[in-house]
Amino acid sequence: MTDSSRLDMAIGQIEFARRYMLQLVAELPEDDWFRTPDGATTHVAWQVGHLAVAEYGLCLFRMRGRQDGDAELLPSSFRKQFSKGSQPSGDRSRYPAPREIREILDQVHSQAMRELPGYSAADLDQPAEEPYAVWPTKLGALIFCSMHEMMHAGQIGLLRRLMGISPIR
Repeated sequence: MTDSSRLDMAIGQIEFARRYMLQLVAELPEDDWFRTPDGATTHVAWQVGHLAVAEYGLCLFRMRGRQDGDAELLPSSFRKQFSKGSQPSGDRSRYPAPREIREILDQVHSQAMRELPGYSAADLDQPAEEPYAVWPTKLGALIFCSMHEMMHAGQIGLLRRLMGISPIR
């Protein structure tokens, strides 16, 4: 596999996972974003917000560190609400509206897709902090991003089913 095809593969997987996840939330009524069905411990709003934070961490922060402008891209209060280890709350007033969550998700993704093509093979082979998948490198972090998104897409799909909404596939 060539160096550019490794990066292209990782970007392609990230894009595929995002398209699939967006299909799951596309027609979801706003009230359902905060619904925690019986037997569940989470809701769609937390899942989508968490994916924005995770993509920032895996595709931007792990690749190049924190930069000026990142606080506008992903505000600290948002990061704290949806970071690894945060607990979803049934109190809708604690969260931004679904539209705002989607805006941050889309902004982070757009920034990642602008920056990622500029990385070299040497960049991709640099060590990365956990979590990573396959390899303890920056490329491993990118591959984990798509795996992580698909895992949370599965949780969103299950929430939809528990709400009585038909699966999309």
